[in-house]
Amino acid sequence: MRQGPLAGRYPAVATMVMAALIPYLALSAAVGPVTPIIARDLHTSLQALSLGAGLANAAYAVGTVLAVQFAQHLPQRRMMVLYAVVLVIGSIVTASAQNVVMYSTGQVLAGLCTSLLLIAAVPPLSLGFPASKLRITGMIMNMCIFGAVALGPTIGGLQAEANAWRPLFWAVSGIAVLALILALLTFEDAPPADPDSPRDLPALGLAAIGCVAAFFGSSQLLTHSFLSPVTILPLVGGLLAIIVLVVYQYRAKDPLLTIRDMLGSTIPIAGIIVALFAAAASVSATVLTADILSQHHSALHVGLLYLPEVGGALITAVLLGLVLDKVYLHYLPLIGMGFLAAGIGVFLIKVPASQPLALVASFLTGIGLGATVAPALFVAGFSLRSLSLQRVFAIVELFRAVAAFMIAPIFVHFARSVSDDFAEGVRIALWIGLAIAVVGAVLAVATYVVGGARPQAPDIEGFISGRKPAWPSPPLFARLRRQAPPPPRTVTEGAD
Repeated sequence: MRQGPLAGRYPAVATMVMAALIPYLALSAAVGPVTPIIARDLHTSLQALSLGAGLANAAYAVGTVLAVQFAQHLPQRRMMVLYAVVLVIGSIVTASAQNVVMYSTGQVLAGLCTSLLLIAAVPPLSLGFPASKLRITGMIMNMCIFGAVALGPTIGGLQAEANAWRPLFWAVSGIAVLALILALLTFEDAPPADPDSPRDLPALGLAAIGCVAAFFGSSQLLTHSFLSPVTILPLVGGLLAIIVLVVYQYRAKDPLLTIRDMLGSTIPIAGIIVALFAAAASVSATVLTADILSQHHSALHVGLLYLPEVGGALITAVLLGLVLDKVYLHYLPLIGMGFLAAGIGVFLIKVPASQPLALVASFLTGIGLGATVAPALFVAGFSLRSLSLQRVFAIVELFRAVAAFMIAPIFVHFARSVSDDFAEGVRIALWIGLAIAVVGAVLAVATYVVGGARPQAPDIEGFISGRKPAWPSPPLFARLRRQAPPPPRTVTEGAD
């Protein structure tokens, strides 16, 4: 089979994954401070840019499902190269945009290809190398997804201080080109995962309709009320379509996504709960507090106040690598929820926060975010056979994208409309975020308890070999149903 000169070399493959994921994820957090400058240069409105960002986030969410379908029927590594090519095209189109249509089109392509690359590249990096490398993979994932996002406000502040935006986007384009070069150099041809499986067009349609409609509705909150038809109808309709997608996949005989295996098992459900609630709660701790601080400080100053988040993400990335093969992995997401709640609590001491409080709170929330979503993803993924890892990643990322990207505009709109005093609105929203973090932690623990799940060290070798899950996960509510936890094999029934 065809191979590139760097095929099978972990450092090169890992660098390719980082270069593929960092550009869009970092930009999603960095673009806020420079958005007014972009609107000025492209002679467009903030609402038009909000719509473009919403559609790009929708493309990211849809791409998680689309990547699984492509992987079943098309040569996976060849598709990965194609994704990287389109990512480069989208990044260059955005950086060289002359109008809002060109800019938004590039954003949508970049968002779509980032999630396609995430689902296509990360599972092979996790499973295609010895078990000893999995720790490093976990650290890389944490830094790519959350380290890049944490660094975004500082990068955006630097560009806003320079009164420019194109240098940032050209730098991102350069990273995308690096990802393409490494995708070619590490190329290792691989056949489709399951060419005989059905093409699940209803699942793709529901995912596309649901995400586009929901993100379109949330993007309209910048200039419309929550109950405005242009906002509430697509928002609610999109969420209903996503719910229908979940129900349809749960009941399907040969589903595209492993919904039944995940939603019917205790530990994956607990992981999904943590990922969803942490993503939602973090919005109030970052977007809202940065928004109100920007009224008192320059964009660069605000970005520097959130720089400790990067330190928190780095610490938790190392911690994830240390506990990935130990029983403590079960407890890391719960600890992360505690740090996230603590960070929100520090922000609540004073709104807007003083500089010392903002530095402490951002550090705590950085630890909270880094210790929740990525570890929860591994907790969920280890509960099924490794052949399902792509689908597990797709489900968790789909839900996380909806929770994080869609809720942010809703929180901001709520804070601005609930009170004439924006600071008071932010304070109320922060209390809601704190409640979400606490409730998420309680629900996750309760799920373990009523399911009779027992934290244990994962069997990494058995998981990577595909023989069995890394640990057994009892059926959901097993203890309430007075059923004893089944042996590990029952978790994998119906899985790929």
